[in-house]
Amino acid sequence: MKRVVVFGGAGFIGSYMVDHLLSHGCEVTSFDLRPHPSLSDKYNIVGDVLDAELVSSAVEGADIVFNYAAIADIEECNENPFRAVQINILGNTTVLDACVAHGVRRYMFASSVYTESSLGGVYSTSKRACESLIKDYSKYYGLDYTILRYGTVYGPGSDENNSVYRFVNEALADKKIRYQGTGEEHREYIHALDAAALSFSALEKRYLNTTTTLTGHKSLKVKDLFAIIKEILNDEEIEFEFVSERNKKLLKSHYKTTPYSYSRDLPTKLVGTQYIDIGAGLLQCIREQDEQNR
Repeated sequence: MKRVVVFGGAGFIGSYMVDHLLSHGCEVTSFDLRPHPSLSDKYNIVGDVLDAELVSSAVEGADIVFNYAAIADIEECNENPFRAVQINILGNTTVLDACVAHGVRRYMFASSVYTESSLGGVYSTSKRACESLIKDYSKYYGLDYTILRYGTVYGPGSDENNSVYRFVNEALADKKIRYQGTGEEHREYIHALDAAALSFSALEKRYLNTTTTLTGHKSLKVKDLFAIIKEILNDEEIEFEFVSERNKKLLKSHYKTTPYSYSRDLPTKLVGTQYIDIGAGLLQCIREQDEQNR
């Protein structure tokens, strides 16, 4: 049985990862600011990723470490860059140090497709810095790793920081989905269950010391996603509001068609043969939020 520590294990993607690891017989410990509901107190460490002593004690004896602990919202990072650097970069370095000190066999880092983009501001910069640090720790200290670059992940259990959550919530509450853009922007939406399953697959030896991209199977225009939400709700009164004159900060932060910009590094894309269809996944999200709003 592998012993796995998941930093950010009570967060959105991290919680799915914890559940997936448990379903595959792993002994899992979650390290987060709040406990994971599926784990007993013994396997829940509540603390700050900047607490080096606590992080070290959590990692001791672990075979594999996943790190999802980060400020993942682009606007939040741009509004508070100092805190973003603290949590995203220094927090990552704190975990890296502990992994080297305790001989962890594999470090799995949650990055983003925005690292391939010239957009994304402080968020993208922090993730690029983390990826560079991870490669240095591998080169100089022998820490094996896999970098997981996630695309637009959605699913039940998300919150207002998740774009799909906001879209569904606005459709239900206001009968109007607002979007800062034209609606022609493309995204490859991936359900959190699929993201966790693919992340587990990335533990295979062939992904050792590599960077892999985890996104959906199909590129979808934002306005088409809205149309699917409207059709599932069967409510003709739902309107879409596109603000083409975008906020300058948002314009500089979000990509239109692709997050990629020229780079010599060429990450591979990990895809599964089975996946949750976007319509079925949205139906889950709608049911969850509809129940919460009652």
